[in-house]
Amino acid sequence: MSHNAVVIVHIDETLTDDEIHTVQQKISTGEGVEAACMHVRTRHLMVVDYDANRIKSIQLLGQIRSHGLNAQLVGGI
Repeated sequence: MSHNAVVIVHIDETLTDDEIHTVQQKISTGEGVEAACMHVRTRHLMVVDYDANRIKSIQLLGQIRSHGLNAQLVGGI
């Protein structure tokens, strides 16, 4: 049984459109992740929809940081 959750991650760096696309794609294809998105007007915020039974928000944060980004969990929805 899945448990859908949403978390917002603040990324310190200002990313280009290509960097946003790359990070979104890599996070979106991860285990337990349904979608990851950033809007061009909120380049510092990534919203990640995931299955909390398969991955934890701290693990998602680690994946984002593994791309050389400084990031913090802001909160969940």
